[in-house]
Amino acid sequence: MTKNRLEAFSDGVLAIIITIMILEIKVPEDHSFESLKPLIPVFLSYVLSFVYIGIYWNNHHHMLQAVKKVNGSILWHNLFLLFWLSLIPFGTSWIGSQLFASVPMSIYGFILLMCAVSYFSLQNKIIKLEGKDSTLYKAVEKDKKGKISLACYIAAVPLAFVSPWISGLLYIAVALIWIIPDKRIENQINKL
Repeated sequence: MTKNRLEAFSDGVLAIIITIMILEIKVPEDHSFESLKPLIPVFLSYVLSFVYIGIYWNNHHHMLQAVKKVNGSILWHNLFLLFWLSLIPFGTSWIGSQLFASVPMSIYGFILLMCAVSYFSLQNKIIKLEGKDSTLYKAVEKDKKGKISLACYIAAVPLAFVSPWISGLLYIAVALIWIIPDKRIENQINKL
């Protein structure tokens, strides 16, 4: 199968996820700057999640540029990724409305962990289909950023009960690791 419908569907879902997140930010009833104060945690959680969705969209786009074909298993693994990404607005809203409390921060981290696991799973299914000579395999065979990210999420989930701020810093650190565009796939494609 070609990858066109997979790309179009994924782009549409990610656009809807971002739209849902912004719609969760309610306009203040008052017209003063003071009325914006309670929205600061909500806005900060939105910014972090927007960055995460952007990172996943960017990396998903690059990964699919290296893909020649897809099969049913890849379609299901892509849906698995989109499922976890679609839970980000829930986590975003919860951490923002609860002022970054322990349980919401832990659940938010679990959602981010599962996004990473499902992305890794999709990547492996693609490599399994295309083989170890594929552009994607050559680009990601030494995936330090991915392993660091998983370790940070695994640590952040229980650490939220020690200090939600430590968890938050780990989530920000992972975002900062990935916000710099990953050139591994582009470099492999350019070698062709």
